[in-house]
Amino acid sequence: MTLRRAPRVLLLASCALVLSACGSATGDSGRPSVVTSFYPVEYVTERIAGDAVDITTLTAPGGEPHDLELSPRQVAEVQDADLVVYQSDFQTAVDEAVEQADRAEGTTVDAAEGVTLLEESEGAHSEEEHAEEGHEEDEEHAEEGHDHGHDHGGLDPHLWLDPTNLEPVTERVRDALVELDPDNAEQYRANAEELLADLGALDEELRTGLATCEVRDIVTSHAAFGYLAEAYDLRQVPIAGIDPGTEPSAAQLAEITDLVREDGITTVFTETLVSPAVARTVAREAGVETATLDPIEGLADATSGEDYLSIMRTNLATLQKANRCS
Repeated sequence: MTLRRAPRVLLLASCALVLSACGSATGDSGRPSVVTSFYPVEYVTERIAGDAVDITTLTAPGGEPHDLELSPRQVAEVQDADLVVYQSDFQTAVDEAVEQADRAEGTTVDAAEGVTLLEESEGAHSEEEHAEEGHEEDEEHAEEGHDHGHDHGGLDPHLWLDPTNLEPVTERVRDALVELDPDNAEQYRANAEELLADLGALDEELRTGLATCEVRDIVTSHAAFGYLAEAYDLRQVPIAGIDPGTEPSAAQLAEITDLVREDGITTVFTETLVSPAVARTVAREAGVETATLDPIEGLADATSGEDYLSIMRTNLATLQKANRCS
């Protein structure tokens, strides 16, 4: 990890010394400049800001946000933007850029603040549940499979998969924009109220739509769905850990395959932005289908015309079909 971090620190230092060479987040439009780190916080910011600000997003569409590396220009954008909206302990390069930028108070919004974060193991089968169901070995293998190469501080960063967690994010982005640009305060407040209503409606749809599922287990490519599972009484069984690049062992795959057969699970969920190969192997060995469950870490080609709300509703329909929800 030290070898990977050193070049970023040097990059930040070089940008501070030669800022004009790195570029600036401020354009010629006269509107406030806002930098967002990846899609979920970009979505919230765009919904609130409308066309009143210039938004730049650090993670390109189709990119894997866990592995983001920043260019010199992007480092300068983090330094120069009027407002930065990001999520701490999710993208190491962004954390480092924000820390080194030493931004003024009130000009940075961290989506993780004001949200109760889950431990990495929460939202999946607990050890007690496995013991009760005769799956003690599954928990041991699931823990072995968690890769801590990305420093999430032992916490699950995928908070946006419970829409109620985006409510405090909405409020904090609203307040920051109002402070930054009081001339457009009413627009920001009205847009935030509309977004809060949409998030509340989505939460109710998920709560109602998943209340009567015959199957409560969801076998996922990686452990991205803990908040969804926790909020709506599902049990996540991840093939890989928080880091989607984790390679599960052969024993781990065998345990999960047995679980799929024994628990009447009909579907193993693949993802956008992550290779489906391992999930398809589990499904083939267990004799079940695959379907896509999107963790909404970013938009892909197939979802470029959609947004957070529509993808969450597609996830709901996918879960209802796979888990036999009446």
